[in-house]
Formats: sequence, C-alpha cells, structure tokens
Amino acid sequence: MARALLIANPVAARAQPRAWERAARALLRAGWSTETAVTRSPEDARVLAAQGVTAGVDLVAVYGGDGTTMRAVPALIGTGVPLGLLPGGTGNLLAGNLRIPGDPLRAAGILARGRTRRIDLGRVICSDGEHYFAVACGAGADARVMGGTPAADKRRWGIGAYMASAFRELPSVKSSPCTVSVDDQVLETNAALVMILNCSELIPPLVRMGTEVRPDDGVLDLITLAADSPWQGLRNVFRVILDGRRGAIRETPYVRYARGTRFNVEVAEPLPVQFDGESAGLTPFRAEVVPGALTVIVPAD
Repeated sequence: MARALLIANPVAARAQPRAWERAARALLRAGWSTETAVTRSPEDARVLAAQGVTAGVDLVAVYGGDGTTMRAVPALIGTGVPLGLLPGGTGNLLAGNLRIPGDPLRAAGILARGRTRRIDLGRVICSDGEHYFAVACGAGADARVMGGTPAADKRRWGIGAYMASAFRELPSVKSSPCTVSVDDQVLETNAALVMILNCSELIPPLVRMGTEVRPDDGVLDLITLAADSPWQGLRNVFRVILDGRRGAIRETPYVRYARGTRFNVEVAEPLPVQFDGESAGLTPFRAEVVPGALTVIVPAD
C-alpha cells in the first residue's frame, strides 16, 4: 500500500474542525496508508515534510494555506516525492491555479485519482534569508497588504480581508525609483509595486495576469506598476487585470513587463517583500527560477 504523510495546520485561516481527519480517511479509502502530523509552529511543516521524505513516503499532503504549503516545499524540492494540496487557508492560490477544488474532501479525491505535474518554483534571497514561491513574490503595496491583514480578519472574511486591506492601503500608495535587472537587461523605472510571477492568476480564476504566464515554462514574469495616488493605483491595477484577461500585459508609461530567469530588485526606499502571501524582509532582493523543481498532484483532466 502506498504511504502518505498528511501535514495539517490546525490554525489555518479556513481550518474546519477535524477536516484533515476526514481527508485522511478519504485517502485511506482510496488505498493510501496515511499518517497525520499536526503543526505546532510555522517551521514544523518543513521539518515534518523532511522526516516524511527520509521515511520513504510516497506522498506529502498539506492541509492549510499557501504559507503552510510553501514551508513544506523546500523539503520536497528535487526528491520526486509529490505534493498534495488540501486547501484550508485564506487564498490557496497555488491550488486555485492548478484547478484543485477548494473543498478539502474533494481535493483528497484528486490525490487519489489525479496525475503528477512538475512545476517551476521561484527562489528569493532577501534581507531575512532564502525563500521559495510557487505563485508570486512582490515588493511594495502588495506586501503591505499581506503583512497588514490581521489573522482574525482572514479567518472571518477569507480573501475578502485582503481586499479590505488593499483599500486601506490605497491613500498611502506612492512610487519609488527602482532598478530591476532581468538576466542581462536593466530596467530603470518608478514603481509602487514590483511583482515576479510564476503563475498567472492572483485571485483564481478571476484575476489573471496574462495567458503567457505559466508555472512550467522555465521562466518568471516581471510586472512593475507606478502609482502616486489612489486613482492612479486603481486605474493601473484594473488596466493590468483587463490586459491579462485579454491575454497579454501591455507596457505603458506606468507599467513595465519583462520575462527572464534571474532578477535583482533594488529600490531607493526599502520596501517590504512578500512571497505567496508571507512577509519576507525588505528590498533589495534577488530571485531566480528553479525549473521543474516540484512535483504536484493535479486533476487528471
């Protein structure tokens, strides 16, 4: 019988009482011998995942949000042990981009009947160390929104809590001189937001940043956005969203776009950084793509 380790975060924003136990029973019925481990601190996910790999499990499943998932991911990189996603957090952006159901029990069914897919990861080096992201990392306005959203609001309102924080952030939005190197190209611009994408959808499936952004193409996609007033911020964000839904991001005096494998971001005024919704120090930071780094179980179709 195939062996699975299920890592559960009991304080995830959308954690349902004992939802991971029901998911574990669903895996058992599908033929997986399943051991459940509950996290007690943020770093437990990585330690538990590493222990599972060492013990020879065939699958590491994570019940929680993107934060818990990405803490487990470094232990899986390059091992071939697949990651299974059981959404229980606020955004669950990676699961949404991979079309994994938001209901943990339905997601458990995907683990039983799905297929494996290798995806790229982004690796970030910034002031507080090394991090990985599967969807996006960013500096500026989005990081302030992520860092300024209380956990209690996320549990109560879900992704709507981020929307409320974004509107609170709007009056203080402003651009700073920014230098971004993308492989051998250097971009000089003003930016209130610098974002590096591995997946296209920031609110799956509604907010898409271009159909050319794919998690398995061996490159990352850069978008910088300038804004010095709430009106400019809203206008430029909606323009990028509309362009993305049409298929491609267009450069304007306020929007810069580039693709590459290595990035170095420097800003005149240090800005907070986030990766997949988790705060991660300040600029400057470096990012690079790690092609095919992670194996994930996704729907068969």
